[in-house]
Amino acid sequence: MPVPGPSPAQSSLPAAAARFGAHGHARGAEAVPAGKPALPTGPALPFGPAARPLHPVPPPASSAGPASGPVPASGPVPAPVPEAMPVPAEGAGGDLLAEPLRMAAAATAAPGPAPNPALERIIRGPSGVGTAGLFFTPRQAPPAALPAPELPAPPPAAEGRPIPGLYYHPVPEPDPARVAEVSRRIKRWAVDEVEAYPPEWEDQFDGFSVGRYMVACHPDAPTVDHLMIATRLMVAENVVDDCYCEDHGGSPVGLGGRLLLAHTALDPVHTTAEYHPAWAQSLLSDAPRRSYRSAMEYFTRAATPSQADRYRHDMARLHMGYLAEAAWAETKYVPEVSEYLAMRQFNNFRPCPTITDTVGGYELPADLHALPAMQRVIALAGNATTISNDLYSYTKELESPGLHLNLPVVIAAWEGLSDKEAYLKAVEVHNDLMYAFEAAAAELAASCPDPRVVRFLRGVAVWVDGNHYWHRTNTYRYSLPDFW
Repeated sequence: MPVPGPSPAQSSLPAAAARFGAHGHARGAEAVPAGKPALPTGPALPFGPAARPLHPVPPPASSAGPASGPVPASGPVPAPVPEAMPVPAEGAGGDLLAEPLRMAAAATAAPGPAPNPALERIIRGPSGVGTAGLFFTPRQAPPAALPAPELPAPPPAAEGRPIPGLYYHPVPEPDPARVAEVSRRIKRWAVDEVEAYPPEWEDQFDGFSVGRYMVACHPDAPTVDHLMIATRLMVAENVVDDCYCEDHGGSPVGLGGRLLLAHTALDPVHTTAEYHPAWAQSLLSDAPRRSYRSAMEYFTRAATPSQADRYRHDMARLHMGYLAEAAWAETKYVPEVSEYLAMRQFNNFRPCPTITDTVGGYELPADLHALPAMQRVIALAGNATTISNDLYSYTKELESPGLHLNLPVVIAAWEGLSDKEAYLKAVEVHNDLMYAFEAAAAELAASCPDPRVVRFLRGVAVWVDGNHYWHRTNTYRYSLPDFW
């Protein structure tokens, strides 16, 4: 695969990560492994502004964050976009870390466009008492900025207000042309190729807004085909969760057997000639297995063997987390907070950001991915985003029958707090995980300046922020509790 440039720069990586970006200029192209068909990757991503323009959003006016209304889940589909999206000229977009990159490479790089005052808060990262240790390099005082424009008051929770006090980074609105095209393709795949859902679930599929979700999380994907790799896997994972575990007939009873057989769609069974046909036929027997099988076939066409094995490993982690939660549900056991957080490190979003290099059209080699420091970064990213999901889905889960475990519920049960106090403490847990993620990413970028490491770290940070964006704006699924 080609040697990567950086992914669209991300505010949640401090400037320490950016110092090493210039090393990528000296690297040559790597060959695609023999016999491995590769997706077209398009032009190489430049260092500096991203491969397609990213339009910055204003910084939040308060701790509640910026306002944003819901984005329609469906509607008229624009004309299909080309497979390879055009790459604008240098300086065409508002890269969130473009200014720190230019400062780091000032001795060798041509001067870029003037900094955007609206980005200053995003670039600086966390501030205030106790946050200095999150940065691996001293922070510079921000330059004098023009007076910020007066922002409208935050809309009510039903219109997508972010959780007050939650630490997150705003992201640009995802490319609408890509959103429309990914949404069109994924629905066609789900309906026609794998029959993932019956007609009566169509509104729920549209309300999931998976196209907007994946475009926000992977803005550096070279083509729509690359975006579809992540989108199919995301839909397949949710089909398994819904049909085996939760909303649509899911049950903890017998879950282990169902998950094991579904996992063989990702990690094929090597058996005798006599029994192989029965196993192969079983992969078409229900929507979860059909979805896993098809999504994995598309993924392995683009991924290296190492990337495919990495994904299988992370999906095994996910399934183990499903089984722990199911066991607690069967015995009506409410885990201690530390036990719940341990479960959530496995039953979480980890398989999604871990494929950021495949979706970006490059590879983080196995030895670099396996570094303990890299594993810590990936784990913290998955943990933080999963607690964010607990917080945004809290109201939805309380309305479902039975006891649904999430962090605020567990904190309230074990620490004797009110629902509101437990929820606010869960916000603090999320923030602590985010700070730890950013500090670990900055430290790794400083200690291992391989440009592929830096790009992968940025890609994971982009995914973290895009995941929050989707939760905040998906008012079809989520609304906030009335705690403020």
